[in-house]
Amino acid sequence: MQKTFVHFVIFLALGLSSAPSMTAYADETSVKPPNIVMILVDDLGYADLGCFGNSEVFTPRLDSLASGGKKFTMFRSNSSVCSPTRAALMSGMFPDRCGVPGVIRTHADNSWGYFSQNVDTLPQLLKTAGYHTALVGKWHLGLISPNLPNERGFDLFHGFLGDMMDDYDTHLRHGNNYMRHNAEVITPQGHATDLFTDWACAYIRDRSTKTEPFFLYLAYNAPHTPIQPPEDWLQKVQERAPNLPERRAKLTALIEHMDDAIGRVLDVLDETKIAQDTLVVFSSDNGGDLGPGANNGKLRAGKGTMYEGGLRVPTIVRWSQSIEPDTETAVDATTADLFPTFLEAAGVKTKPRQSLDGVSLLPVFAGRESEMPQRNFYFVRREGGAQFVGLTSQAVISRGWKLVHNSPLGPLELFDLSHDPYEQTNLVQREREQFMRMHRLLQLQIQRGGQAAWQPPVL
Repeated sequence: MQKTFVHFVIFLALGLSSAPSMTAYADETSVKPPNIVMILVDDLGYADLGCFGNSEVFTPRLDSLASGGKKFTMFRSNSSVCSPTRAALMSGMFPDRCGVPGVIRTHADNSWGYFSQNVDTLPQLLKTAGYHTALVGKWHLGLISPNLPNERGFDLFHGFLGDMMDDYDTHLRHGNNYMRHNAEVITPQGHATDLFTDWACAYIRDRSTKTEPFFLYLAYNAPHTPIQPPEDWLQKVQERAPNLPERRAKLTALIEHMDDAIGRVLDVLDETKIAQDTLVVFSSDNGGDLGPGANNGKLRAGKGTMYEGGLRVPTIVRWSQSIEPDTETAVDATTADLFPTFLEAAGVKTKPRQSLDGVSLLPVFAGRESEMPQRNFYFVRREGGAQFVGLTSQAVISRGWKLVHNSPLGPLELFDLSHDPYEQTNLVQREREQFMRMHRLLQLQIQRGGQAAWQPPVL
């Protein structure tokens, strides 16, 4: 009884609720369940799309997606690095609660997560409602059994198991070939962005002839390093903007190539006449990487940090059944919210084993932002090396305030985002009451995260 009471207090303090009722989802879904296409890109800067204010990058296909749907201008990834955000998408939980506080890597001494076997994944639950499920592209939640994509709910896996490719054309990582067609090791030829696009288009064409709805999770490596755009795309950028520094020209070309590839996928939805029946979501796994020249606008810092430049990501949703075209919202939301959103849209009745941190965004899709509950948001990254030594950096956002612990060896910082969106003034000393409230929230979430193992079990 005491343990249950403690957990209840933690949920109340964090503004979180237990797992939502999937039966209620089904009752509210009267239309035909949509196909769902989730497009997740890698390390895209918040301001590196035309529709998010960048005039030097040509992204006509994503700009068109935005004009046909809704932009989320205050959407954040659940971490500033890859694996944790992907875990949040697959689980609906803050990433440390499902065992993935950091990046899962090839070498055990530098791997900081183990995707919990006690979690019902998004594709597993969608399958209970009759969905066919596919992952095309980057997985990054496990390199070996039992955390391979087909074991975690995907009927089809056609892509890359690992974190990053050392080369977009050879597709290796540390000399390992992580390209798979389900369990089969494959050695496809071509740029990874083109391969993933071709495989996604083939999947949509095949599923368009079937009666059951489908969930396609299309996860590009682009525009993650190494910055390797196809030569013809780089040439286009350099001809158009000859004074652009080479580093920036290469990243621009990689983004524009990716945009064109996404356009090919959207064209197939039109070609097969299922676009009207398909919910499309586009987002990034974390903020832009400043090293190769990403543009996060006025946001502070970038990938790997707990500042807004590491967390805020350009996000677009399109669904003709619910979303008014050419609209935008400033509602706070995170990647974990997509899990219950997709379940509600699909009419899933099966309840997940885990309690959720995400909430459905369907009211926001329909323009009913006032129906969204007041919530607290938590962000985490565990990492090695001299800066982190295997510890975590984290942040919590509550009622417009943000507490940042950007390095486990550094100080806490407090920002009033409603008046200081670019995090310039640390208010730890001036706002002691808010600081005390926020650090209590942070401590409680760290305790919740500590309930999940983040290393594989020892056999």
